[in-house]
Amino acid sequence: MNQLVVTEADLHAYVDGLLSDARSEEVAAYLAVRPEEMARIHAYREQNEGLRALFNPVLDESVPPRLAAADPASASSSPYWRLAAGLLIAIVSGAGGWMLHASVQTGMLAGSVIKNADSNIALAGFARQAAIAHGVYTPDVRRPVEIGADQEEQLVAWLSKRTGADMHPPKLGKLGYELVGGRLLPGDSGSPVAQFMYQEAGGQRLTLYVSTDQAQNSDTGFRFAQQGTVNVFYWIEGKFGYALSGGVSKGELARIAHAVYDQLESRPQ
Repeated sequence: MNQLVVTEADLHAYVDGLLSDARSEEVAAYLAVRPEEMARIHAYREQNEGLRALFNPVLDESVPPRLAAADPASASSSPYWRLAAGLLIAIVSGAGGWMLHASVQTGMLAGSVIKNADSNIALAGFARQAAIAHGVYTPDVRRPVEIGADQEEQLVAWLSKRTGADMHPPKLGKLGYELVGGRLLPGDSGSPVAQFMYQEAGGQRLTLYVSTDQAQNSDTGFRFAQQGTVNVFYWIEGKFGYALSGGVSKGELARIAHAVYDQLESRPQ
């Protein structure tokens, strides 16, 4: 009797609904007796949903003026424009066409006015990368981080060495969020960026994105941005850029961002 062979490509095609009915039934039977593999399938589907929530709004955006000028016949309904948007979703790290839609706020956080993110392109790009990274990694069940919180000392040493700066994660246990771990990511300019992930008892996750190449940005005001289901509070402190992202309400995220800011400010420089 021939043993059923299911490849990694089959699993991804199964998640995306690209298999024939017969092959889909075979893969389903394969997964039915392999709970760990089924958990991966669920994680892939959750990740896809997170990406759709982040990037589907791009499909409804109008064609940028510079592109419309180059090709007057193009429009947001053009299949070429929608193909380009699809490619942006597929190659997340290159999502240069995606913009965060922020609004002017009147509240105060840590003594700073929350300002319009669109007033500074560099800051908008920084928050954009943080939201993308949050959407990509938080749904992952098996490997949401590269180094877990059980190896926090090694995590701190590794991230600090790679970024050339102190990368101790803030403690958010009193707010109900425990450190899951962290990973290294590429920033806008290619410089290393640290991402710390936190999780509360109900499974809700937050990420803190820390960049070290923001020295050119002189505006240190707190800013709020939103894309899909992801809310982001971000700010600049010297050469550091911080972005706290999560699917929680704006008020809850502001409270946590305030606690993060206070801890960072109290550390010896």
